[in-house]
Amino acid sequence: MIFGIRAVIEAIDANKEIDKIFVRREIGGELIKELMEKLRDRNIPIQKVPLEKLNKLTLKNHQGVVAFTTNIEYQRIDDIIPTLYEQGKNPFIVILDGVTDVRNFGAIARTCECAGVDAIVVPMKGGAAANADAIKTSAGALHIIPICREVSLHNTVSYLQKCGIRVVAASEKAAHDYTAADYRDPVAIVMGAEDVGISHDILRICDDLVSIPILGQISSLNVSVAAGVVIYEAVKQRSI
Repeated sequence: MIFGIRAVIEAIDANKEIDKIFVRREIGGELIKELMEKLRDRNIPIQKVPLEKLNKLTLKNHQGVVAFTTNIEYQRIDDIIPTLYEQGKNPFIVILDGVTDVRNFGAIARTCECAGVDAIVVPMKGGAAANADAIKTSAGALHIIPICREVSLHNTVSYLQKCGIRVVAASEKAAHDYTAADYRDPVAIVMGAEDVGISHDILRICDDLVSIPILGQISSLNVSVAAGVVIYEAVKQRSI
């Protein structure tokens, strides 16, 4: 955690990887204008919060700004995909739409790394932080597999489709069994939030919707477990 406007500006100038920044609502002044100018072309989430929230984070002189750094170096999916094709690979991507629990994020990353997934895509806002708990749960996988943090998952899905990648969404609302889908060619698997699943605007543009049969009384699996089931069905098909 970095606090203080000048300290955060210095961290940005030093190219530290910043996960998000909390800024006090209705803050003003020349220094905050300088900070906002530096953030203009950077993909760093900024949240306007009340002073009480900042004071809960630190009682030191934060000047209305607190930033959180991460050990993960985020990448861009539009850099990853061309490289995969140039290397003659069959792209295998996982997209996490609103997965907010850091342990689920870490567990999914661990599964992805073990399964040979080429990259994980997460949203700029509304996703789990790549913090110490996530890294620990991932068994270090978050330091290995590329994590792409994108402003718009809708645009990312459209981009992948234009690149010839089939996008398969795992949803309990789907009637199509996950084993009947085709994962052999370039594919991206979308997993949704723990509570509401995949957002409607993503579901409606995906190429296929699949579900995992639920035989018991509980209506759905934990998202990290569901991700493992679908990812390893893809691994099975792609290894034949």
